[in-house]
Amino acid sequence: MLENLAAGYESYMTRLAARQQVVSSNIANADTPGYKTKDIDFASALASEMSGAKPAVVEVSGLRTKNDGNNVNLDREARLLAENALKFNIASKLAHGDLQMIKNAIDSGTSSS
Repeated sequence: MLENLAAGYESYMTRLAARQQVVSSNIANADTPGYKTKDIDFASALASEMSGAKPAVVEVSGLRTKNDGNNVNLDREARLLAENALKFNIASKLAHGDLQMIKNAIDSGTSSS
């Protein structure tokens, strides 16, 4: 049970970390002519979890392209960074709470004997 719980949080947080890297790369390339915004395809990320592969990075469509061919929208990327950080923080707190609950159960089981 504990292994499944930890693996679930680890998997989710790994996907969030991968997305953080992709979004950071988008921001770093905001002024690179011809650069196309990328993101993690979370549908394939779930499938890749089963095979152990890295999540697929895909180009984002539907964004306004500037005259230099770049389509990075800094407002969108900043929102994604904030959203990603919030999700990571929540997952971290949930994992900590679950582990604390298990620790408390173990401690209460050993103190009563």
